[in-house]
Amino acid sequence: METPSPPPPSYHLSRLKEHTLQIKAQLWDIQRYNLHTFLSQPLTEISGSFGDIGTLLPLLIALTQTNSIFLSSTLVFSGLANILTGLTFGLPLPVQPMKAIAAVAIAQNFTRAETASAGLFVAACLTLLSATGLIHRFTHIIPTPIIKGIQLGTGLSLIISAGTLYPGPYLESALTLTLAFLALLLASTTFRRLPYALLVLLLGILTILVWNNGWPLDRRIWAPALTLWRPRAFVPDSSAFRTGMLEAGIGQLPLTTLNSVIAVTFLAQDLLPERPTPSTTSIALSVASINLVACWFGAMPVCHGSGGLAAQYRFGARSGASVIFLGLLKLVLGLFASEIALYYSINFPTTLLVILLIAAGLELVKVGESLNTTGAKDLDPLARSSLDVQGDEDDSVDRKQAFELGEEERKRRWMVMFMTVGGILAFKNDAVGFLAGMLCHWSFRWQDWWDERTARGVGQIRLGDEIRSHETVEEGRHEGP
Repeated sequence: METPSPPPPSYHLSRLKEHTLQIKAQLWDIQRYNLHTFLSQPLTEISGSFGDIGTLLPLLIALTQTNSIFLSSTLVFSGLANILTGLTFGLPLPVQPMKAIAAVAIAQNFTRAETASAGLFVAACLTLLSATGLIHRFTHIIPTPIIKGIQLGTGLSLIISAGTLYPGPYLESALTLTLAFLALLLASTTFRRLPYALLVLLLGILTILVWNNGWPLDRRIWAPALTLWRPRAFVPDSSAFRTGMLEAGIGQLPLTTLNSVIAVTFLAQDLLPERPTPSTTSIALSVASINLVACWFGAMPVCHGSGGLAAQYRFGARSGASVIFLGLLKLVLGLFASEIALYYSINFPTTLLVILLIAAGLELVKVGESLNTTGAKDLDPLARSSLDVQGDEDDSVDRKQAFELGEEERKRRWMVMFMTVGGILAFKNDAVGFLAGMLCHWSFRWQDWWDERTARGVGQIRLGDEIRSHETVEEGRHEGP
C-alpha cells in the first residue's frame, strides 16, 4: 500500500494566508465595534473604564508604600496592557492586581524582586498550561455551578472588602455613604446611561481640591511634580525567586486560573453574549505575556479578573474602547506624572471607593441567578448544539425542553454553587472553594452511581426470582397426573 504524498509547500502557504486574512478581518471588526461604541456613548464608556478603581487604588497605593513595586512602571505597563487588551478582544476586560500576591507582598514587606518573582512564576505556569492545551481541557471538566460559585463568591468578597475599607462610624462618612447609595439606586433605575463611576471619580478629585487645595499644605514634606519615567530593569536572584514563588506565587496560581481565566470567560459570555467570547487559552496567554514582560521592570503582577469585568460593565463599559481610554490615561501618568497620580490616589476619599466596590460586587452576584436557566452555558441549547437529543426523532421539538431540569437537580446545582461560595468566603481562597464545590459535585455523582448500581442489582434479583418461579411451575406440570 502506497503512503500518501505530503501536501506541496504551496498548500501550507495558502492555508497560512487564509488564516492571516481571517485574523485581519476579526481585528478590523473589533476596531469598528470599539469605535462605533465609543462614538455612540462616549461618557458611559469612559465611566465604565473607572469602574474597577475601587480594587485597583488600595492595592496599588499599599504596594507602592511598601516599596514592593515601581509605581511608574506599573502605570506604564498596565496602561499598555489595557490598550492591547482592548484592541485584541474588543471587550472591557480589566487589568487588575493579582490579589493573593498583593496581599502577601503587603503583609510581608516583599522586595520588588520577590514580588516580580511571584508574578513571573504564575505567568510561566499559565504559558505551560496554554501551550499544552490543559487550560482548555480544564475548562470543559469544571461544572457550571462551580464557575457560577466562583463568580458569586468573588462578588460577595468585593462587598465584604468594601466593609473593611469603610473609614468608620463617623457622621460625615455615614452621610456620604447614604447619599452615594441613593444616587446609585437612582442611576440604576432611572438614569441607566448616567456615567456614575466618572461622576464619583470627579467628586473625589473635587474633594481633594477643596480640602487640600489640590496639593500638600506643607511642601517641605513632599511636593509632587512632573517626572519623566526612567525604566529600571532587574533580574531576581535565586533567593528572591524562591521566596516569591513559595510564599505568594503558588497561592496565586489557582486563583488566577479559576477567576482570571475561566470565570472571566464565562462572565464575558453572560454579560456580552452578542460579542465573540475569547477562549480560555487566549486569556491565559494574555495574562502570561503581560507579566512576562512587565515584572522584569518592577511592575505590579496583573491579571484579567471577573470582578473587574463586572465592575466596568456595571458602570457602562461595553467595548474595548473603555479600557483603551483607561490605558492611555495610565500611560500618560506613568510616563510624566506618577508622583501626582500617587498623591491623588492616597488622598482619594475612601467612602467613594466603598461605593464602587459594593456596586461591582452586586453586579457580579447577579450572575448567579442564571444558574438553572438557559443563561447557564451547560443549559444553553445553542452552546450545546453539538449534543444530540436522543429518544426523539422529531427535529421540530424545542431543544430547550431537552435541557429542562427536575426539582432535585435544581437543588443539587444550587448546593454545589453555594458550597463553592462558602469555601471562598470562609477561607478567603478560590482554590478551597473550588475543591469544596468539586467534592460536593462528586458526592452527588457518586450517589447517582450507587443508586443506579443498587437498582440494577435489585432488578437482577427480581428477574432471577421470576425465572426460578417459572421453572417450579413447569416442573409441577410435568410431575402432575
